[in-house]
Amino acid sequence: RGSMGKYDPLGVFLRRWRSRNSAEGLELTLDQIEGIIRGVLPRGAGEGPWWTADAECGPHQRAWTDAGFAADFDPKTERVFFRSLPE
Repeated sequence: RGSMGKYDPLGVFLRRWRSRNSAEGLELTLDQIEGIIRGVLPRGAGEGPWWTADAECGPHQRAWTDAGFAADFDPKTERVFFRSLPE
């Protein structure tokens, strides 16, 4: 089997969540995300731009965009709201 990227478990988690829930999205803390990926997020994850999908979509951004979500980060609470996008 192919090697999993660091952020692939987050994509798997979000796909599973989406298949079982009809809510608009879900909110996760940075600690919860680190638990899902079983690793430490980079320091940049504490800032909004890291969560904003752009033309040069990094592997971390692909984890949630490929799963059908947009991410909104709140630096005050260190929480990420993954908004489910229409299919």
